[in-house]
Amino acid sequence: MTSSLHRLYSFRRCPYAMRARLGLLFAELPVELREITLKNKPAQMLAISPKGTVPVLQLFDGNVIEESREIMVWALEQQDPQGLLVAKVRTQANALIEQNDNEFKHWLDRYKYADRHLEMTQAEYRQRGEAFLQVLEEKLTQKPYLLGDNATIADIGIMPFIRQFAHVDRDVFYSLPYPHLQRWLQHWLEHALFLQAMTKFHPWQEGDDVVVFPS
Repeated sequence: MTSSLHRLYSFRRCPYAMRARLGLLFAELPVELREITLKNKPAQMLAISPKGTVPVLQLFDGNVIEESREIMVWALEQQDPQGLLVAKVRTQANALIEQNDNEFKHWLDRYKYADRHLEMTQAEYRQRGEAFLQVLEEKLTQKPYLLGDNATIADIGIMPFIRQFAHVDRDVFYSLPYPHLQRWLQHWLEHALFLQAMTKFHPWQEGDDVVVFPS
């Protein structure tokens, strides 16, 4: 790499890429951003990450981090000014993110794309996903964030997926009996760093000027 910046391949609407961008923003680490389109993935990205999914972080030493959770952790291990990697809840944070990435994401995909998964109705898929919403609602009943009085990696690692679940049908989501979760999500949707994470960029093409994120 010729740039002195780490290089992030990203897709704005992907929840995995969202949390990677949030991790970098909370770590205050600027990167060279290459926004991609899923239908026309750049050869440069596929050369370093043949699996072809985002996000992909190419460090300026040439090493590559291909998983969003690892990108978040790596970024916050470089610097963590707001203490998202607080040690005393690290095990709990990992467990919640695991449940999100495996159990909840399974039902989220089927809820969002119910027309592709005809074994159950969309409402049934939503109800299966609600088991995780109930876990989060209980945690948020006493505290403003998932694991206490301050945000942790669990909040930024899970929020993009709750956002995606809510956006399948906003009216339904906000009619569900999860007022604390709804307030928590709204807080994050209005958070300055999330708004920054969702800045729109044109898809990268060979020869484009370097885009520094955050700009």
